[in-house]
Amino acid sequence: MPPLLLASSSRYRRELLERLRLPFTTASPDIDESPLAGEAAEDLVTRLARNKATALAASHPGHLIIGSDQVAVLDGYILGKPGNHERARNQLLAASGRRISFLTGLALLNSRTGHCQVDHIRFNVDFRELEEDRIERYLRAEQPYDCAGSFKAEGLGISLFRRTEGEDATSLIGLPLIRLVDMLLAEGVQIP
Repeated sequence: MPPLLLASSSRYRRELLERLRLPFTTASPDIDESPLAGEAAEDLVTRLARNKATALAASHPGHLIIGSDQVAVLDGYILGKPGNHERARNQLLAASGRRISFLTGLALLNSRTGHCQVDHIRFNVDFRELEEDRIERYLRAEQPYDCAGSFKAEGLGISLFRRTEGEDATSLIGLPLIRLVDMLLAEGVQIP
């Protein structure tokens, strides 16, 4: 099996990839993650996933490189990582009683052959009605300022949901493992 590289510094993606019990290393790609003018969310996440993988191809020849990127979308507006308490509070207030779609782009690049598989996965979350004091308690407890949508589905954030809908719950955390396994199998990787 070619060496596997996760093109990310995200501990969430690293923890997800560890579930597959495959040896891998990580490296952080240095790319501009700004959306292009008029770029649809689906196009943004697939472009960034591909760019993250290809950014490391020259320095990691002979590797299978995984790139991934995620955005949250509410009423056609892309919500990024909040970065601070106030923005997280505003994102959760906007999500209260509403549906947010999470789009996760995924790319697997074989840096030896140049073959790159790219896809995006949608996962929908219907939020409960959230009172301001509940939002404040949640934000103090988890401080999800580095998470698109301002919550951690793998933690207490699940208590904010009324319903979820999608094919791969791991895509909500940032790395769609079901689709990744398909891509790895197509490259001949044996999954334990």
